[in-house]
Amino acid sequence: MTESATTPSWPLPLRPLEAIGRGALDVVQALGRFGRFFGQATVYAVIPPFKLGRLMERIQFIGFRSLTIVILTGTFTGMVLGLQVFQTLSRVGSEAFLGPAVALSLIRELGPVLCGVFVTGLAGSALTAEIGIMRITEQIDALTVMALNPWRYLVAPALVAGVITFPLMTAIFDVVGIAGGYVVGVGLMGLSPGTYFGQMQTFVGWSDLTMGFWKAISFGIIVPWVCTYKGFHCGHGAEGVARATTQAVVLASVVILVWDYFLGSVLQ
Repeated sequence: MTESATTPSWPLPLRPLEAIGRGALDVVQALGRFGRFFGQATVYAVIPPFKLGRLMERIQFIGFRSLTIVILTGTFTGMVLGLQVFQTLSRVGSEAFLGPAVALSLIRELGPVLCGVFVTGLAGSALTAEIGIMRITEQIDALTVMALNPWRYLVAPALVAGVITFPLMTAIFDVVGIAGGYVVGVGLMGLSPGTYFGQMQTFVGWSDLTMGFWKAISFGIIVPWVCTYKGFHCGHGAEGVARATTQAVVLASVVILVWDYFLGSVLQ
């Protein structure tokens, strides 16, 4: 039976609507595969036996290797914030609020978001490339043959490691960022150290810390989830791995920014 006999021939004016419908169905199917992948990874992450050795390796891979970029970017982010916010506040005679302005910006928004984006570019891309190479060289199929569940061995440890390491790295980012703002505000601009930290203690509350913590937790789930998914479903050859790595970094960064807005609006 020919294709024309099985597929209805749409009139020419309706073909754009057909293309839109097919695209919508493809998106829904992709979201379904995405959600099923996350469900499988979550099940194997909470049901024993746990791969503790693999978990420690993933913590070292995602967290420890990213400390240098986290500390470096956190310090200069705080310094830039301190410089720009001080110049803005000095126009209205409110330099005393430099401390809380820097702290709130880092704790509530910039710390979790920038930490998530930078770790995605560093550890997330490497995670996608690693799993993608295992896919095209049939190492994942070999794990299945050896009765080793690939979700339990590859995905679940990365997911748990992200939940553990992202809040810790975000806290380090916030601390060094506040220190960078202190260096600029107090060391360069002549602000009083007591004013910097005193006003910060007055305006920064537990709700701000809680918001930053939950954002870091959610980003710690999003990044390993997206990166391992793209690695599992990469194309053939080196080109497929490269394309999957690029897509993982872009998609994870976009999801982080979108989810940051919705989570911030809910926690607000």
